[in-house]
Amino acid sequence: MAVTLAEVAVRAGVSPATVSRVLNGGYPVAGGTRTRVERAVEELGYVANASARALAAATSDLVGILVHDIADAWFGILGGSLQGALDPAGEGEARRLSVVCNTQGAPAAENSYLALLEGQRVGGVVLTGAAAEDPEHTAALTARITRMAASGTRVVLCGRPPLQVPAALPVATLVFDDRGGAFRLAEHLLALGHRRIAHIAGPPGLSATRERLAGHREALRRHDPALPEACAALTVHAASERSAGYDAARELLRRGEPFTAVAAAGDTVAAGVAAALREAGLRIPEDVSVAGFDDLPFSQDTAPALTTVRLPLREAGVLAAQLVTGRRALPPGGITTLPTELMVRGSTAPPPTARRAP
Repeated sequence: MAVTLAEVAVRAGVSPATVSRVLNGGYPVAGGTRTRVERAVEELGYVANASARALAAATSDLVGILVHDIADAWFGILGGSLQGALDPAGEGEARRLSVVCNTQGAPAAENSYLALLEGQRVGGVVLTGAAAEDPEHTAALTARITRMAASGTRVVLCGRPPLQVPAALPVATLVFDDRGGAFRLAEHLLALGHRRIAHIAGPPGLSATRERLAGHREALRRHDPALPEACAALTVHAASERSAGYDAARELLRRGEPFTAVAAAGDTVAAGVAAALREAGLRIPEDVSVAGFDDLPFSQDTAPALTTVRLPLREAGVLAAQLVTGRRALPPGGITTLPTELMVRGSTAPPPTARRAP
């Protein structure tokens, strides 16, 4: 038979209300009293009824974290940082239970998990990764997030564009400067002397793909208005796996269009690109420069080390945790743009023709 809160109160020699205060956190309780209650809870094996607590309050202490693929290093770093930062910041703060939902980037799965979390009166939700740019899905997502936020759920959108929700609702958006990062990477390749720059973009229909491709093309256009068209045949869309980068590079080689540099949508994709180029007998960077995006940990350990664009994934995770727990106030307008940083390493160099020039 389940132990009741009243039984814990008798064992600790306090009132049931005091036990409730200790378990819920956020209320001042003397240290000695808190210790007696916690000891009684442990000795009796008391388990709080989360469902009853959720019904009594507007929301529960559950935080849902939606990722595309937890096995992907991008989401693993961000999600791990976020989950670690959810730990109580002080003695009076309650511990939160987090659940990671793997959507594989599918809008239907995203909707289904949000519906389940809404049914649990979840206290907070963090949606990570690029958003599917489908008007019907965006409308449905906006309606659900608006409803959840209005009932007290804190929502953080991390790495995706903001939704059109009422300004008064507890919804925050953390946006990576994908466009600026892609622009600076293309500028770097152009400054080295590259003009035939291949671009392996992410899957079509995703917000990050659109932003990075736009930044890449803008840098080409500013350097020479004819360059975007000249490099159009050197653009390939690919998924985020290493094998997708390998296949995309093989497709570029099959097309027979000359190129001296490859800007990949991610570091994992860039690793696949490098493997395909080496298999074809090409040296990096002597024959072809290769660059990535994200600055995942392994990018410094490749041979040569990978030039890439750093996304502040760990910092974003901490900030998302602070926002979803209410430790940090919502930013003005609800939106925070996180800067990207170009990391120049050994995988990029001037093209062969430039090195041979006197």
